[in-house]
Amino acid sequence: MYPPMAYENKLIDEIVSLAKRRGFVFQSSEIYGGYNGFYDYGPLGVELKKNIKDAWWEDMVRRRDDMVGLDSAIIMNPEVWKASGHVDGFTDPMVDCKESKMRYRADQLYAAEIKVDGESLGWLSLLETEDTLRSAVEKAELLKRKSQKQGKLEKIELKSYEELKEFERELVPSPATGKMGSLTPPREFNMMFETHVGALRDASSLSYLRPETAQGIFANFKNIVDTGRIKIPFGIAQIGKAFRNEITPRNFIFRSREFEQMEIEYFIPPEGDEWQRFHQEWIDVRMNWFQSIGLKKNQLGKEVHPNDKLAHYAKACTDITFKFPFGEHELEGIAARGIFDLSQHQCHSGKSLEFFDESLKRKYLPQVIEPSLGVDRTFLAILCSAYSVDEVEGEKRTVLKFHPRVAPIKAGIFPLVKNKPKLVEKARKLYSILQRKWNVVYDQNGAIGRRYRRIDEVGVPFALTVDFDTIDGDGCITVRDRDSTQQIRISEDKILNYLEEKICP
Repeated sequence: MYPPMAYENKLIDEIVSLAKRRGFVFQSSEIYGGYNGFYDYGPLGVELKKNIKDAWWEDMVRRRDDMVGLDSAIIMNPEVWKASGHVDGFTDPMVDCKESKMRYRADQLYAAEIKVDGESLGWLSLLETEDTLRSAVEKAELLKRKSQKQGKLEKIELKSYEELKEFERELVPSPATGKMGSLTPPREFNMMFETHVGALRDASSLSYLRPETAQGIFANFKNIVDTGRIKIPFGIAQIGKAFRNEITPRNFIFRSREFEQMEIEYFIPPEGDEWQRFHQEWIDVRMNWFQSIGLKKNQLGKEVHPNDKLAHYAKACTDITFKFPFGEHELEGIAARGIFDLSQHQCHSGKSLEFFDESLKRKYLPQVIEPSLGVDRTFLAILCSAYSVDEVEGEKRTVLKFHPRVAPIKAGIFPLVKNKPKLVEKARKLYSILQRKWNVVYDQNGAIGRRYRRIDEVGVPFALTVDFDTIDGDGCITVRDRDSTQQIRISEDKILNYLEEKICP
């Protein structure tokens, strides 16, 4: 397992175990005890991750006439982050336990006073989970039994640690030690990783690892407009690493300190309420895309941010959510950011970032719609959605039902037996042909059923078996479908077209 993380659900434990056992994801620096919030992607993981990024780039950039790409630097002039507000405002509320030295996010730490028939039994604390209230009730029942109080538990009113009054915080026990009064008041914690650039190590050399890729797009807006034949509306897309010094990384790769983003800044006219149409169009585009790579419609949802919870610069924000084993959480945020970012960078840099609109014969700062998602969260959602345990011919099998487009390995090629040179030669030839187009595997060891199970567990959608009829009979290949386990025979000259249609819709 992955120390020191603790997972909140048996299913996520099984998925994490499979991810390590079959080479999808490893704890970073595991031989040294791991490093919380950092993960390495193994042989199958890098393939799945690449396929996710390739599918996004293909659909969001190459198949659209209104999109261009960018790859900006991870480290930029620190003035970028001052202009964007990250230096002063990119913070989370942090709480420390003075005894255990454990650290918590104040908005994920909950507390409640437990009462029986009006009499207080004290306070309890717990970290946010898939079902925080149910966990609180279980803890309250335990507290009641230990105190040997008779009577009815009053309704539990959970509050985040941020919401508590100062005297209430003194009564809240630490989740780590159970001791009251050992938690510090909440304080703001800037999540940007600091670094130094150049030979000196002082205030003049201070810089940051980027906490998002978006600001690289805004900083390059003028360069892209000046070097391309751009008309509004248009978008700039980017895939890249970002870094956030999360207080409490959690739930495997869902919230980590090093992650990868796929972001679009889509620039639209500045006037009126037309932004609402563009915003809704992007919500629909992105919802459909998730389904196109294998996420089920009933696993996806939408959460509209209420006006009082919006960032000060945003006109609207809708999250596309996914039902993870540990609860329903944000998968992608689609925000209407107005002109905030471009106006900030124009003001701080002293350079005009206005766009000259030929059709209107005037300059303006365009508004922005921002669809932004994490590669790692998408990876985890696909892994969770694909994970299945079913039964084939009376035998249980673990299978990853990846959509063929994102599956790390597209096909397994097998000779029916390994001691017949003609079968092996034909299978090897087929393997060599398919290898030029996709990531495929060749396997001749063990019974054919065993080989099917091996590739089922890593999500290979198709098994191609060369048998005796291939050599001496109809010349066809047996193609087995991973999900249904049904088999059909396809002539050798049609195999490429068959797989192409399935893998590249």
